[in-house]
Order: sequence, then C-alpha cells, then structure tokens
Amino acid sequence: MQGFATKVGLGPALTSIFRMLNVHNLGVSFGGVPLFEGISFRLGPGDRVGLIGKNGAGKSTMLKVLAKDIDPDQGSLASDKEMSLGFLRQDIDFEQGRTVVEEAQQAFVEIKALEKKLETVNQELAERTDYESESYNQLMIDLNDLQHRYEIIGGYNYQGDTERILQGLGFKREEFGKLTETFSGGWRMRIELAKLLLQQNDVLLLDEPTNHLDIESIIWLEHFLSSYPGAVVIVSHDKMFLDNVTNRTIEIVLGRIYDYNKPYSKYLLLRDEIREQQLAAQKNQEKHIQHTEKLIEKFRAKASKASMAQSLIKKLDRIDRIEVDQDDNAVMSIRFPVSVTPGKVVVEAESIGKNYGQKEVLREIDLMIERGTKPLL
Repeated sequence: MQGFATKVGLGPALTSIFRMLNVHNLGVSFGGVPLFEGISFRLGPGDRVGLIGKNGAGKSTMLKVLAKDIDPDQGSLASDKEMSLGFLRQDIDFEQGRTVVEEAQQAFVEIKALEKKLETVNQELAERTDYESESYNQLMIDLNDLQHRYEIIGGYNYQGDTERILQGLGFKREEFGKLTETFSGGWRMRIELAKLLLQQNDVLLLDEPTNHLDIESIIWLEHFLSSYPGAVVIVSHDKMFLDNVTNRTIEIVLGRIYDYNKPYSKYLLLRDEIREQQLAAQKNQEKHIQHTEKLIEKFRAKASKASMAQSLIKKLDRIDRIEVDQDDNAVMSIRFPVSVTPGKVVVEAESIGKNYGQKEVLREIDLMIERGTKPLL
C-alpha cells in the first residue's frame, strides 16, 4: 500500500495542521417533519467515513448540509475559516470548449494565477535594461517570492499529477485533448472527480463516486482514498468499496445517528452484537422492575412496611431505563387503484392506410370512437 501511495500521491501534502469540521446538534425538517435532529459528530484527519442508511434516511441531505448547499433548521457547523471542502455532486455543469486536461486543471486556481503573474514579471524583466535601478531589484524580489510560492503549492508537479489522476480514472492519454462535451455524462463525472482529487481539500464529500467507474478505476480510487490525508465522507451502495476504503461508519436511522470506528461490514456485525446486548440487559432490567413493583404493592398493604414501599418507589424512579436501538422497518406502500369507469375516448386513429398488394383499400383515415357511441361502418 505504501508503494502504491507513493506512485499516485500528489505533489505537496495537505497542511499538517488539519482543519477540523464539527457538527453540533444538527437538525433538518421538511414540511415540519424532522428528517433528523440532534446530530453531533466531528470529522478529523484521516477519517474515511461511510455514511449509510435506508433510501430517504437523509444521507444526501446530510452531504448538502456539510457542503453548505442547504442550511440546517437547527444546530451549527464549526470549522476553521480556511478549511477547504470538495463535494462530488450528481449534477455537474462544465463550460463548453475546454479539453479534458483543461477542465481537470480548473482545480489549480492559485497555481494558474501565479503562472500569469510569473509570465508578466518575466516579460517585464526581459524588456527592462535598468539593471541597477531599485524598481528592477524589486521585480527580482517579486519573481523570487512568486517562484517560491509556486513551488510550495506544487506548481512544478501539477501537470504530472493531472495526468496520473486522469489515467487512474480510466482516461487514455490520447483523450486528454478532447473536448469535455464529446464525452458521456458518466465520463464527465470522472473528470469532475479528478478535479476534486487534485484539489486536495481538507474535507472530501463523495456521493456515489463509483456509479460510473469500471472495476480498474474503482480499485485505483480505493487505493487513492486509503492514503488520503484529509477527511472523506462517502455515500455509496457499493458495500465492497465501503469496506475497502472506510475506517468509520455513521448510520442515519429514524433521525438519529450511530457512529463507530469500523468499516461497513464490521460495523453491521458490531451493531447486531450491541443490539443483542441491549435486549438482554433490557430484559433483565424489566424483570427487576416487575419484581420491585410487586414488592411495592405487597408492602403498601401493610402499615409497618409503608416506609419501605416509599423507599422502593423512589429507587424505581431513579432507574435509568435501558433503550434498545431501533431498526428502520418502514417500507414504501404504493397503490394504483383500477379505474371502474374507462376513458371517454375508446379508439382514436389518425392517418390510417392499408394495402393488399397493389390494391389500396384505406388512405389517410382519421377515426375517433367515444364511449357510449354506436358507429356504423
């Protein structure tokens, strides 16, 4: 794995001071009905989270809240103002006229801006002859500063990084110069994914990233994300992909979350074990409560035992009732009633023609038969 990470790794790594993202008491409702509420968690360096749940549980909504595409109804998101976040959305819109490489390299906004500044400074230096002047000396200082910054942010590596990422996602070198509009939606999604991977964001949100990838590209992406230094949150129906990439699972169930530092399949096993333990503990507690209630009823009947009954009642009130994690067993029920009354129009024909060999018997016939009519043919 280390060898592979060296091969696909980008130029400069993410800043060593990782910018956390804290989610506190988050809630979202639609039409007054809560989708989820009171949700809190933290994303830290190296977290690769599988965000799971039934369809409609709120996974995609959670990604949109984290990306600040939609505002929560309650709670807050807290992060360093310098934190960068990338979101692989299902709907993308490219500017026409760009090649595959040009679109992918839209990830390098600062590098491209520095290239223009360097070109301007170098051009001015080439035209100047006042080598001893203060302004010429300042230009040299500016050039040195620009070159230093350019090197720090990977200016000498980004073209090679772009090629490696695109090839990893299935593009052939001869396709780099083709216009993005000549590719299908699935291949344009790969370009968008390449752009996000090249940005090296602090937090990366991926909504079904394997939908349009072949097996070779999926394997490549698994290796890439496994060594990603920032935080990654993935929504995917690809269970094997989640197992191979994630080290943490957050499940949304009935508006709550269950958060464990386990990949998908191990989390499911752990969740079942925890639920069985909860059921056993709840059963034992219920037996204890029933026994205590019987004692209370027994002692209440005797005046000499009244104080003992009150003591047991207070003890019972202080018991912290064990709750068992709920499963979301809701199913969608759709019913299409059969219409008893048929439509008004029974038959409608337009421009009907019929031939028997060379003999034409019908030509350009328009016909409509409505319910209740008795046409004579």
